[in-house]
Amino acid sequence: MPHRCPWPGEDPLYIAYHDTDWGVPEYDDRALYEKLVLDGFQAGLSWITILRKRENFREAFDRFDPQAIARYGEADIDRLLANSGIVRSRAKIEAAIQGARVWCDIQDSPRGFSQRLWDFVDGAPATHHYASMAEVPAQTPTSQAMSKELKSLGFKFCGPVIVYAFMQAVGMVNDHLTGCFRHEEVARLNTPASA
Repeated sequence: MPHRCPWPGEDPLYIAYHDTDWGVPEYDDRALYEKLVLDGFQAGLSWITILRKRENFREAFDRFDPQAIARYGEADIDRLLANSGIVRSRAKIEAAIQGARVWCDIQDSPRGFSQRLWDFVDGAPATHHYASMAEVPAQTPTSQAMSKELKSLGFKFCGPVIVYAFMQAVGMVNDHLTGCFRHEEVARLNTPASA
């Protein structure tokens, strides 16, 4: 049995997420929007709660197509608020819609969404060497700067702690513990977007 980070516990879904998804560098604009929205929905909840509902979210939110979500109106908000398969928070649903509209504006700019976010880490993941969970920060100056920019653009539910969790999830930082079998595997994936 491989040694892994302790946070997935014994939950098979959480273990699969840790072993295949968490920390893998993600450069796709749409996928980054999805992960940012889901991290926003996590605010005040545990990530496993969101993970268990992820497929429901994808179905309810048009597979997280920002261009489709940007056109959502009051009827869509009502539909989502009636969907027991997702987190039914009007503020978070409205934030996802607002974020989709911001995403569309950013995509029309020269840098695009992915590049704009990856520029905060100079386009390449940072591999950290933490031996225990106690060493892993909840936020960093980089997550604070990214949070500030996202908020200035109109995103919500993107404070520096949420943004750091997002950065970990999308592989901007490799925070698998050094004793975890995924630490070296993910480090080998850490190539710049331009490579």
